[in-house]
Amino acid sequence: MRDAVRDAHAGTARAVLVQRAAARRAVIGDAIMRARPIVAVTADRIMRGAHPNHTAGEKYLAALIDGAGVLAFVLPALGARQPADAIVASIDGLLLTGSYSNVEPHHYGGETSAPDTLHDPARDATALPLIRAAIDAGVPVLAICRGMQELNVAYGGTLHQRLHATAGFDDHRERLDDPLERQYGPAHVVQFAADGLLQRIAHGAREATVNSLHDQGIARVGAGLAVEASAPDGL
Repeated sequence: MRDAVRDAHAGTARAVLVQRAAARRAVIGDAIMRARPIVAVTADRIMRGAHPNHTAGEKYLAALIDGAGVLAFVLPALGARQPADAIVASIDGLLLTGSYSNVEPHHYGGETSAPDTLHDPARDATALPLIRAAIDAGVPVLAICRGMQELNVAYGGTLHQRLHATAGFDDHRERLDDPLERQYGPAHVVQFAADGLLQRIAHGAREATVNSLHDQGIARVGAGLAVEASAPDGL
């Protein structure tokens, strides 16, 4: 069932990407029209010694290039130095990746983070306005892990900062000592919202089994957003 959900969703998303790519390049000629859609992939800003670097996990790039057949480019976390509207005008899709860092709580009125919390203000400054610009322009957006939390915050939602320490929630954290196949293996079932987008993509299925690698999670849902699936603990 997971394969059916993935394949159906990939087909729908790719159709939108191809339509945007063709429309944007039509004025240039037939050769350009045949070019593959361009998808920007958000990067983390990390320091190597005194030098800032911008990185994205290869697993995200491989999924786009090998699985979806698009052209994937890592988008540096440079904030307003690269205006969101200009980026959106140059791409056909946006992938918001997962990360070990978390959105700074001042963006959603949250309490000061625990001392061991990793943040990436450069990514916040890049992703939050970019999400709004992309959706306003009709650019397809896929938000994964931190990316989903960014999407929620971009529209005024809030986050639970420490799920494992919040009453009523399970411990969804990644266990780094586990082998990758266990970390990214099935962890729990999610129930699809009745007649929601995910259920329609899944041809009426009521649930799917997913992995679970979260320190944080959605608290208040952002304006205009809808819950498409929930875990047994309500996350």
